[in-house]
Formats: sequence, structure tokens, C-alpha cells
Amino acid sequence: MTREKKALRHPALALAFATVFAAGVHAQSTSGSIVGQAPVAAGETVLIEGSNGVTREVPVDSRGRYSAVSLPLASYNVSLRLDGKTVDSRNDVTLRVGQATDVSFKSAAKTDAAAAVNATTLGGVSVSANALPPIDVTQANTSTVITAKEMARLPLARTAESVALLAPGASSGSSYFSGPTGNRLVSFDGSSVTENAYYINGLNTTDPLSGFGGISLPYGAVDQEEVLSGGYSARYGRSDGGVISQVGKSGTNEWHFGGQLLWQPAFAASDAHDIYHVNGDLAGQIYQRNHENRSWTATVDAYAGGPLIKDRLFVFAAIEAERQGEKTLSNNTSTETRTDATYKNPKGYLKLDWNINDSNILELTGVSQTQRYDASNYDYDYGTDTVGAYAGEAQTTKTAANIYVAKYTSYLTDNLTLTAMVGKSRMTYYSEPPSSGVDGPIIRGADQQNPAYVGNTPRTNGQTIDVINNPDHKSTNRNLRLDLNYKIGNHSITAGIDNQDSHDINDGATIGGDGYELWYAQGDASKNISDSPFVGAPGDYPGGQNGYYGYIRHYSNSASVRVKQRAQFVEDNWQMTDRLLLTLGLRNDQFTNYNPQSVPYLRLTKPQWAPRLGFSWNVNGDSSLKIYGNAGRYFLAMPASVALRTAAGSLATNQYFTYTGIDANGLPTGINYIDSATGGAVSPNGEYGQPPDPRTVSAKNIKSEYQDEFILGFDQQINPSLVWGMKGTVRKLRNALDDVCDNGAISRAAAAQGIDISNVTIGSCYLSNPGRANVYELATANGGYADVTVSNDDFGFTHLVRNYYGLDTYLSHPFDGKWSGRIDYLYSRSYGNTEGQVRSDVGQPSVSATRDWDYATLMEYANGLLPNDRKHQLKAYGSYQLTDEWLLSADILIQSGTPRTCLGRYGTDQSDPSGYGSYYHYCGGLPTRPGDKGRNAWEELVSLSAEYRPAWAHKKLGFNAMVYNALNQQRAEQISPVYGTTAAVDSGYQMPQFYTMPRYFRFGVTYDF
Repeated sequence: MTREKKALRHPALALAFATVFAAGVHAQSTSGSIVGQAPVAAGETVLIEGSNGVTREVPVDSRGRYSAVSLPLASYNVSLRLDGKTVDSRNDVTLRVGQATDVSFKSAAKTDAAAAVNATTLGGVSVSANALPPIDVTQANTSTVITAKEMARLPLARTAESVALLAPGASSGSSYFSGPTGNRLVSFDGSSVTENAYYINGLNTTDPLSGFGGISLPYGAVDQEEVLSGGYSARYGRSDGGVISQVGKSGTNEWHFGGQLLWQPAFAASDAHDIYHVNGDLAGQIYQRNHENRSWTATVDAYAGGPLIKDRLFVFAAIEAERQGEKTLSNNTSTETRTDATYKNPKGYLKLDWNINDSNILELTGVSQTQRYDASNYDYDYGTDTVGAYAGEAQTTKTAANIYVAKYTSYLTDNLTLTAMVGKSRMTYYSEPPSSGVDGPIIRGADQQNPAYVGNTPRTNGQTIDVINNPDHKSTNRNLRLDLNYKIGNHSITAGIDNQDSHDINDGATIGGDGYELWYAQGDASKNISDSPFVGAPGDYPGGQNGYYGYIRHYSNSASVRVKQRAQFVEDNWQMTDRLLLTLGLRNDQFTNYNPQSVPYLRLTKPQWAPRLGFSWNVNGDSSLKIYGNAGRYFLAMPASVALRTAAGSLATNQYFTYTGIDANGLPTGINYIDSATGGAVSPNGEYGQPPDPRTVSAKNIKSEYQDEFILGFDQQINPSLVWGMKGTVRKLRNALDDVCDNGAISRAAAAQGIDISNVTIGSCYLSNPGRANVYELATANGGYADVTVSNDDFGFTHLVRNYYGLDTYLSHPFDGKWSGRIDYLYSRSYGNTEGQVRSDVGQPSVSATRDWDYATLMEYANGLLPNDRKHQLKAYGSYQLTDEWLLSADILIQSGTPRTCLGRYGTDQSDPSGYGSYYHYCGGLPTRPGDKGRNAWEELVSLSAEYRPAWAHKKLGFNAMVYNALNQQRAEQISPVYGTTAAVDSGYQMPQFYTMPRYFRFGVTYDF
């Protein structure tokens, strides 16, 4: 049997063989490819004609292979032609982003090899596949693609993150953190929520300030969303978590219009759980009354798309207007208020597609998104549960994003394709704090007031203004990409650049009110409040004999900074054999962070080689069994906001005192200031407002954060519509960046290395690679610098560890007009002594400036289960066409809870050697690792939806209803770990901070024409 005839009998094998030509099929791609096999004949071509007017005619090679790469997402008609005449065709072939779709032709007649090349035989060919095979053997990465149709069917919240949670290994991050427009974020395979990347039509839209999420498309404008949890191409980087990539809809040669009304009423939502104090004198008393909170959401969206010039110029436009109202009660430890708030969230999307000619395509995209928050405050009394008089306006905020993307694709030859993308995003963060009508500072920790003066009723002054953000704050982000693909023999080689520039403009905040916060606290009366920097014991001062004290907190920062990121890459997709595809990639990243004076304080421009190696083995040659794997390194840049506390000279001080009374406004009387290292206010991190020397901000030998990842898996076809598989993932964080503040250890190391300590200036905190030896430049009195090397042992640190492993098993059935479904079970473990750039257990958002690694005392017994660890996850979702008019869908999540921990004072004597209070890994004087206190409760979330599309409206009209958390299961998702001391257990210890969102209903009407 000839090789050609064998290929005809196994069209899926031909697909594997043709993938060498499938350039542009990569993670974060905005396009797809059509590849396949045809009977071999001279003068044979394949004509591809899209609903978007794109037309390409590609040759069939001597082995019967053809490919058309970098095709915009659309439906296509594929025709086999001989000497300019169509001999067979297949219509309505739909592409999936980043994947190759097989459309192969075979002989319908049983002929010999000679007949197979005869023109008369070609008249009887038929298409062997009309869409993506059940198993895609063209990929070595692990991606989940959700189409607009699937998004419309499933009971999901209307956010990019909610769609991403369908992917295995994705779980909701801490409720402490949210994205630029308020969306809850996602943790992928144990990584922190700031380590992900977001894309819109190929443009990186990740939050340039801190990496907390990114900008996404209006929900109705999404054509497909691709979610990657690992193994992606060398063409992309700047993420060691996951990737959320959205491709927007485009116009076609037919005009389409439609709209939707959605209503989430307050009356159809269940009551939220109240929160109660757990410890201390207030144990059992109400902390936050949530069952009276109410919210509603109304959404109107509309779209229109079609040809401006048939086959040449197309437009698609979508608008969405969302309005949300809510009434919420504050907790009773600060000013007791009820807040009536309104959110207005208009969004817009516009895309123009210009087919300049058959070889050149230009795509232009514009996205606009705004969230405006307005609110009014009313007096509220927890004791009587009554709402009082109007108390003034709350802070008004407005976050707006405008995005522009231009993408140019040129099919220079059949074997050479150029893709260029340039884009810009601009964000504004307007904040307008109104006058509260109250003199005095905002009061925090009122539940820690001495009950001898207030009884069990905390006193506050009604001040609602706290931190005031700079109203002129803006940011910009520019992204330029160039990709050149060349096909030669069995190789498809892509090379290019990926450049990005981010500017954070007029960023900063200061405390409002009287310019400071007033905090109340309680500790051990006989122990120092802090040993370093020194703050005396409250029991040595009047009013502090029972450990009660307070402190005045000042905080401010302000800066304009920028980040420059450059990358070069090369990748070879090599079809090594008929069944084995190798992906060999190499990426080089460079990062430079600048301080407010445009001087680099973090320069990471030496080669940072990130190899990416993958394989896909089509075991049986018919796409029924695929074994795949990949190994890669992923570098992460530091976002712009790192400079605010690291390189811009921030102020963050506390001045401690005892008191002998509290007046009716909650202000202390009989104040006695406690002695300290400075004689006044102290800063554990040395943040006294002085701008640092950029050469002394970070370690001289500092390296970027990077992670190594290894994946091995298989997919197997059980029958033509049922596929199962398994995937194992191992991730190891090799390097991280965080601030280290132990200047005592640096001084001792410098003295041991012969440096005159009296002749150098040693800073407070340095951006470092914790767990490694760091070299610091110390400014000398004569204007020079002295280098000191401080080892891990000098600091007293253990090695940095963040390891993740997971084993996922799935069973999948694609929608066949009757039903679809997928079940994933993931067993995983995430452990180590650092979560990453942030701290989820205590809600610390300062990127790479967490409490971790500041001092060795804070890292003792830190190695344990990490905050994003989920040992078990079971996900199931799908749809069932009950009748011709009724569609039912479900989304089910069952997962074990996150680890609990306990943070108390240091050591058996429960002291505070580093000045951080109750943040050491000791609990009541005993060592306690993260996870030693067990886990939070399991969650079982069931969401359901039903849609009715009546035949009398030709199924263009749809009525739908969705219920989220149908079982109304509300579990504590996060519990306060702050213990205090055995003599004064913190009243908030073990108190729930956030519960699962209660059950709510959403109703909708949709019309498509």
C-alpha cells in the first residue's frame, strides 16, 4: 500500500501530518487554521471562503496535504478544486481559536492508487470531517475554549473570570482582592491572583498597576474565550499563573441584530449570613448584620453586525448598560451606617474588518468600559436595628477603560505569513471624596476599646472618610507584536517580538479625615508593643494596665512611574513523524522598572531564557488516542505599583498611646504617648517618606520571578462523541521578589566583611530574592557605594518554596443538538512558605511587599499549605435540549475548603521582636504551620438555568431564568487568622470574613434577528 493511499484511509493521521503547516495555532491566538488531506492530483487546490468575506486558495502538495493558517474566526465553505473547477465542497465549517480544524477529502469509490489520482475519480470524493476532531492532536498545551453559544447556554455570571472557572485547576481567589472593575479574581494551579495575563483580540489588557485582573469584553461581544492553565507557546509570557484570552465578534456578509434584557431582582435573593464576634468580651455579639443587605441588577445590551461593503468591509458593534443598586450595613467596629449605592457600568465594543485583498487583512477594535459608584450614607443603630437620618454622600469613584487594537495579517506567500498587532489601553481612576460633615479621624478597631469606658457599646464619631486617592490618577499600556511564520518541509517556524510599555500616572493616596486614622487595640500589658522598632509596654503607662492602647496611623504616597518590557521569541512546530509533533520554543524577556525620576531601580535586562518544549503523539494515527506533554519556564515582570512603596518614598507610621477615657465621639482622653525608638511615630518598614537612592532600592544581583512547569497527559476517544483523559501538572516556583527589611542582619554581614558601619547608610527594606544570597549596595559617606553579600543563613531564612502538583481526570461530550456535558475531578496540593506576590490569608495587596521575608521571625514555621490550596475539586457542567423549544443547563462545583492558619505573637513568650504584632506563625505560644488548624468547610455550588425559545417566534425570541447557588449553601470562605495572645485573644480570631454568595435569580429576554 502506498503512503498516499494509507493517508486517505486515515484522514485524522493526515491531519497530524498537516499540522506542520498550522502556523498561528498558539495560545492567545485570535485566529484558527483549516488543514486536511485530499486525493493527490496535478493542479489541485482548496478554496476557502468565509462568511467574513475572507477568501484563500491554497495548493495541495505532492502528499495530498494542504493548510490555510491565521484565518479570522468565522464559518467557512471549503471546496476541493481541480484545474479551477469545484469537485466537492463542505459548508459551514466553524473554527475554534488557537486550533486547527480538519477538513479532509477522501475517495468515495474503492479504486487503486492510479485511480486515486485520476480526475474522474475526484468527482466522487466526500468530506471526511466537518469540524474539529474529538481530540485535537495539533496541540501540546492545555487550553479550554468556551464559545459564545456555550456561554449563552450555561448558568454563569457575566464575567470573564466566571467563564475561566470552568477550566480545570482554576478556582476563585480570595474575596479580599478584585479587578479594576470589581470582579473577583482567579487562582490557577495554586498561583496568586496577580500572576495571570488577560488578552482582548491579542492585546495584553492585564492591570498594569498591580496585576489584579484585567479588562475584558462586554459579555455579549465575546466570540470565544480561551483559558490556559499551562503549557503555552513561547510567543507569549509575563504570566506564571493562567491566561484569559478573549476574541470579540466580527461582522459577516449577513446583517444580524439582537438585544437582551436581564433582571436580577432583590426580592428573589436569599438573605446573607450575619457575622458574630467569636472571642473576648464581645463573643457572641453581632459584628456585621448582613441579612438586611439587598441588591438588584438590570442589564440591557444590543448588537448589530454586517457588511458595509460586501466581501470587503464589515462592522460589528455591541453596547451594554448595566445598573446595580444595593443597600448594605457597615460592621459595628467603625461608624455605624447604612449605605445606599448605585453602580452604573456602561460598556461598548466596535470592530471593523477590512479585507484589503485576498492576501491582506486589517482588523480594528475599540473597547470602552466604565464603572461609576455613587452612594449616600444614613445613620444606623446596631442596638435598635434602626436607620436614622441622612449622614452625607459617600465617596464617588469612576474607573474607565478605553482600548484600541489594530491587527494586520499578510499572507506574503503560501509559506510565509506576517502578523502585526499594535494596541493601547488607557485607564482613569477618578475618586471624589465628599465632605462627611464630621470633624476628626476615622476610627478603626472600635471593638478593641476598653469596656471600662464604653461598656459593650463601641463609640465612634460618624467619620466615614478614610483613604483619599489622587483624583487625577491614570495609566496607559502599549503593546506591539510582530510575528513572522515560515513553513519549510516538516517545520513551521515562527519568530517575532513582544514589546510592552506601561505608565502609572499620578498614582497615590493619603488618609482623609483629620489626616490620620485612629486605631484601638489590646495586647499583653506587660510586653512591649514592638521590639523592633522599639515601642514600650502599655502596662507602664496610665490606662494601659489591662493591655488596652491606641495608635495614630499616618499614610501617604504619590508617584508617576513606568515599566518597560521587551521580549523576543522563536518557535518551531516540527512534524517529526506522521504521528509525532514536537514544539520547540525559546523566549527571552527583559524588564525595566523606573522610579518617579525615570531612573531604573529594577533592571532585569540580561538574557532571561524561557525554553518551551512540547510534544503531541497521535498514538493510533486516527486521533482516537493522544499522549502529550510539555515543559516550560515562565518569567513574571513586576507591575508599576511596586515602585510606590519600594522606590517612591512612601510614609507609613504609627504613634502609640494609652488612654484613661473615651469621649462621646469615640476619641481618647487622658492620652499618654508610649516611648519608642524614635521618640514618636515608628515604621516597621522604615517608611518615613524619604525618597530612596534607586541604586539601593533592590539587590544588585536580583533576578526576576520565574516558575518551571511540567505537564503530561492523554486524551482517549471512547466513542465518536465521548472523550476522557487525564493530566498531571507539576509547578515549582524557582525565584520570587519581595522586600526584606532586616537591616540588622545586613549590618552584621557588612561588619563581618570589613565594611565600616559608621561610614555607610543602610536602608530599611530592600527588594530582594528571598531564600537566596543577595548583594546590596550601601551608600558611603564620600558618595560612593560598598557591596555587601548577605546569605540566606545571615538572614536566618529557609529556602523559598512554592510547589504545586495536580492530577485531573475528565469525561467530555460535545453538544450534538441534544446534550453536552463535561466532568472534571482534580486532586491537587499547593504548599510552601510563600503564596507569591500577595498574602490572601490576611488580604495584603502590596505586590512584592508582603510581610513575608521581612524578618526571619516572620518566616519561622511558615512552610505549610498555601492559601489557594484546594485538595479536591469536582466540576460538572452541560446542557440538555429537553424539547425542541426547551433547553436546561447546569453548572456544579464541589470543592474542599482552603487551609486555616493561626497567626499570633512570636515564640513561647509571645513577644513582638519585629514590630508586626500578631503575624507570626505561633498560636498561643506554640508553633503553628499554615493548614495546622484544618480547613474551611467544603462548598457545593449548584447553578441551574432554563431557556424557552418558542417555535411561533422562529426561535429568535428566548426567555430564560437562572438560579445561582440553588441550594443556598453559604459557607465561610475565609476566617480571620489573627490570634493575639493567650492573655488577650483577638476578638476577631476565627471570625468569618466572607461567606459564599447567597442564592439569587436572574431573568432574561433575548431576541436575535
